[in-house]
Amino acid sequence: MDRLLIRGGQRLHGEVLVSGAKNAALPELCAALLTDQPVMLRNVPRLRDVATMRTLLERMGVQVQTHDERGGMTLHAAAALDPVAPYELVKTMRASVLVLGPLVARCGQARVSLPGGCAIGSRPVDQHIKGLQAMGAEIAVEHGYIEASLPAGRSRLRGARITTDMVTVTGTENLMMAATLAEGETVLENAAQEPEVVDLAEMLIRMGARIEGHGTSRIRIEGVPALGGTEHTVVADRIETGTFLCAVAATGGEAWLRGGRGDHLDAVIDKLREAGATVEADATGIRVRSPGGAALRAQSFRTTEYPGFPTDMQAQFMALNCVAQGPSAVTETIFENRFMHVQELARLGARIHIDGRTAVVEGGQRLTGAAVMATDLRASASLVIAGLVADGETVVDRIYHLDRGYDRMERKLRALGADIERIA
Repeated sequence: MDRLLIRGGQRLHGEVLVSGAKNAALPELCAALLTDQPVMLRNVPRLRDVATMRTLLERMGVQVQTHDERGGMTLHAAAALDPVAPYELVKTMRASVLVLGPLVARCGQARVSLPGGCAIGSRPVDQHIKGLQAMGAEIAVEHGYIEASLPAGRSRLRGARITTDMVTVTGTENLMMAATLAEGETVLENAAQEPEVVDLAEMLIRMGARIEGHGTSRIRIEGVPALGGTEHTVVADRIETGTFLCAVAATGGEAWLRGGRGDHLDAVIDKLREAGATVEADATGIRVRSPGGAALRAQSFRTTEYPGFPTDMQAQFMALNCVAQGPSAVTETIFENRFMHVQELARLGARIHIDGRTAVVEGGQRLTGAAVMATDLRASASLVIAGLVADGETVVDRIYHLDRGYDRMERKLRALGADIERIA
């Protein structure tokens, strides 16, 4: 099992290219199931989750071809598909549930294992099921699988008005994809507004879908009989961007994040500026300058749905708060079990007290290197940031979590001057 060895204390300087967004690429790979024509994606990140999704789609009968080192990939779901997503693949990645909507819409049936992924909360799929049932699908959950099919005599889902009980990104994406091939109009109320949802909608529109309102809480989809192929470039990963912004802010230095989208990170950038970092964004990327964590002011924040402060940036900003001056309160409202990194940060010298869904951080601490263990994807990124600041050597174990969502993070950090290496 690979580990990262970090020798802290180096300021970061230079330029990195932001990869395509994992949370956009995964549903867009699944969208290829909606058509028998080729779909060409660019800027697909090289991640463990992307490799797992590719394996799953190939097992269903999708032909997948990788073109180049810069993330070019063509998917062709022309042949008869096997609409089964087995447990051995789905158990490692929650986003596998995104095949459910496209399979029911195109094949009229699906058998998808209940998903796994990061252990940061229950994150039930009941909203996906509720929405598909409203569109006419017959669904049963048996033996760990979601069994979905169209009623006898029906060849397509039917449009419906669907109001989810909570804002759910994957639920919005699944139902939006399913609705593109349904009969009539579907309206998704309380829809997720994340940039990844907007990017998926733009791709579907290029395939011939009729979608309006994406990027708002009300999305309208007019179903069409069939979709065609397309070419699409995956949007830049705002969470990778935010992670590098926090890393440079904590260590001090200056970096240019080429391709980063500042307009997708307003809440995070506002907090970094309030802390004392300089962040400038334009159409080509984001520049960040920082005197280092000890010269910054810790910031309190509360995670919430987009465009609020993203839950996927909570752990990384908490690591910054550990070394910035002053106390801060971090409140997590999205996932009930997303403070597992706190104990590991404490091994490095952080002082954090958890009170329900709020973590109170005593800033201004001197961190020292230690052996720590990643517990989930974003927790592992927070430990890397803390290790970059800590005195001495930090070893981060179980970095397969990191590889699920970051495209060769240690290489990009080395390009910025970090003393970091992967140990097999």
